[in-house]
Amino acid sequence: MAAIGEDPAREGLLDTPDRVARMYEGLFSGIGASAEEAIDTVFEAENHDPVIVNGLVFYSVCEHHLLPFFGEARLGYVPNGKIAGVSKLARALEVAAHRPQVQERLTSDVANAIFNVLQPDGVVVELEAEHLCMAMRGVKKPGARVLTSATRGEFKNYPSGRDGLLALMHSR
Repeated sequence: MAAIGEDPAREGLLDTPDRVARMYEGLFSGIGASAEEAIDTVFEAENHDPVIVNGLVFYSVCEHHLLPFFGEARLGYVPNGKIAGVSKLARALEVAAHRPQVQERLTSDVANAIFNVLQPDGVVVELEAEHLCMAMRGVKKPGARVLTSATRGEFKNYPSGRDGLLALMHSR
């Protein structure tokens, strides 16, 4: 606080270092945790019908500026003998998001976790997020959203393929 010209002994700042430390513990609780291990409830399934989870809100912290980025995730996969408890897919996203991150890697981490654990016919993960490092500093463009996408698998057992899964993910 002294480095930015504040008085660290000021009443409102006395406990700030402890509050910030506790906040960072939560924001970075994914360090050392495995997104794959978060998908720990898996069931046998004979169908190849798509599973889609939309509207998953996530928060992460840009590793370049330590400012938040946040948005929504769309996750879809075509089972190939296994399905996961859908809350576990959300948990994998949370684990991967709770570490210093870039959106591109976060998207890939989640797609890899789903693909590696479930070994589905195909996976698509899309993240759409606003980055406060773009909104508050630099180009100062609040409201701009970044879309990233990761696809894994061959979609052999799903006639509509990757494009069909994407269309389902975007239908409402």
